[in-house]
Amino acid sequence: MAVSPRSANYERLEGGMGPSRNPAGRRFAWKKFAIAAAVLIGFVWFVGPREPRSFSWGSAKNEYHYPGTNVDTLPLPGPPSTTKPKPDTNVNTAIPTSFESDPDPSKTPACTRPFTPGSPLVQYALMIDAGSTGSRIHIYKFNNCAASPSYEWEVFNQTQPGLSDYARDPQGAARSLDILLAEAVRVVPPHLRKCTSVAVKATAGLRFLPGSQAGDILKAVEDRLRTEWSFPLAPGEAVAVMDGKDEGVYAWITANYLLGALQKNKGTYAVLDLGGASTQIAFEPTRAAKVGLIDEGDHRYELTYGSDKHVLYQHSYLGYGLMRARKHVHQLVEFIADIHSHNEKGEPNDVGNPCLAKGTKKRVEIKDVRGDRNITMVGEEIGSFEACNRVMELVMAKDAICKVKPCSFNGVYQPSILDAFPTGNVLLLSYFYDRLAPLLPPLPSSVHPDTPLTLSISTIASTARTVCAGREAWLEKWGAHPHVMTELAGRPEWCLDLTFLHALLRLGYEFSEEREVNIAKKVEGTELGWCLGATLAVVAGELINKCCNDRLP
Repeated sequence: MAVSPRSANYERLEGGMGPSRNPAGRRFAWKKFAIAAAVLIGFVWFVGPREPRSFSWGSAKNEYHYPGTNVDTLPLPGPPSTTKPKPDTNVNTAIPTSFESDPDPSKTPACTRPFTPGSPLVQYALMIDAGSTGSRIHIYKFNNCAASPSYEWEVFNQTQPGLSDYARDPQGAARSLDILLAEAVRVVPPHLRKCTSVAVKATAGLRFLPGSQAGDILKAVEDRLRTEWSFPLAPGEAVAVMDGKDEGVYAWITANYLLGALQKNKGTYAVLDLGGASTQIAFEPTRAAKVGLIDEGDHRYELTYGSDKHVLYQHSYLGYGLMRARKHVHQLVEFIADIHSHNEKGEPNDVGNPCLAKGTKKRVEIKDVRGDRNITMVGEEIGSFEACNRVMELVMAKDAICKVKPCSFNGVYQPSILDAFPTGNVLLLSYFYDRLAPLLPPLPSSVHPDTPLTLSISTIASTARTVCAGREAWLEKWGAHPHVMTELAGRPEWCLDLTFLHALLRLGYEFSEEREVNIAKKVEGTELGWCLGATLAVVAGELINKCCNDRLP
């Protein structure tokens, strides 16, 4: 029987992690972990990832307002055109699902005239996701054949690094988006560009920048959009850092909209998104769950789709994205090693790290109150899923004070998954997919490549265990797949990544090992994530500029 981590007595760091052999012949002091546990917990509390929280558990709802509107909940446009009845009965051509298959991007096979006179037949919207590791543009096409815009297809492009890498060069950050906007110029018909709104929403990467650096970058981006490009800025704060709660909710909207869960009314997906600097969870308690599971406050989010009202639980964990988790684990392991052993010059030798696969090593940069330094982390003989998972127990901060119960991790309120969402579908996005999909058996050729992959939480654990075991275990499992071997050899932190994914789901959110989840990157060619959900909100509330109609051929 599965035991909930909330009630389990965890085995703390008490040895068992094996010896470490480095060039200096020093053994990593794993058997002293128990002595350092109290120190580590305090260390995690003070220097680990923390998101300021404000618990306002009053009667006020967490409402969302569009610029220029008075709505209390989040209305959405209709479903994709492929499922919407066509207003023109004489139009029978199938709706294109991509730019490449669209014979005329300035028109639509769904109808020959817009539902509302004066509106353009089709319209485009541009959403730039300025993430922590890169910037991505989503170019969306909609038609106006019905009372609300209907989605048709997307063009996606990306560039690296992210805006936060230009912390001291705001103009360089602004110029880095030019390649993405040039793609929009290629896709959007010329006569529609002046009414194709663009928004740039930065996520957790910019939230970490100190002082005015984030603001300087956003101002430079906005100025360049106004002066160098013909696309108008979207209503409201078109260039801004997105609120974490919106990031999670919009990802929920995107997934459930594309998968048809909102239209079919058969129960929605819980959506878990994992970025580089933050991770989000959003779910709607199942109908069978008892009423009132979500307390009033910042975690409660209400929206409407048609006549249906949805009440979601949501939270964004700043500092628990995959890249931040890596930094935190390395920092934690190096801190332990520094407590116990130094070489003659007072600098630590190569540091044994149980979260690197056996036989691998990686040079990492450590930044903390003691300054910046480069350390070589080595997996050697100590790398293992079990040993790494003990480190993750500290990273997840399950012992943090829970002001409003129950809590998931890091002291954050969350209704129990076992009570609120015991059997519903769970969809994992972004880095969940990127790290798991390459290691799973490929889909049969008869199955659409965008079909979500289904696996259990225990499969993630067993996959992590194999990756952490090193090259011999890789050969046994993936020897017939050279591309997998190459990937694993080139990424020593894959062991860390998979163990963190499992810890986030099992230890953090408290899914059972037997729980099945889905991973996906696209649905019928459209990228999953928050961007389409955010764009649907803009398109639903935006007044169409009549200049578009004036320029229709």
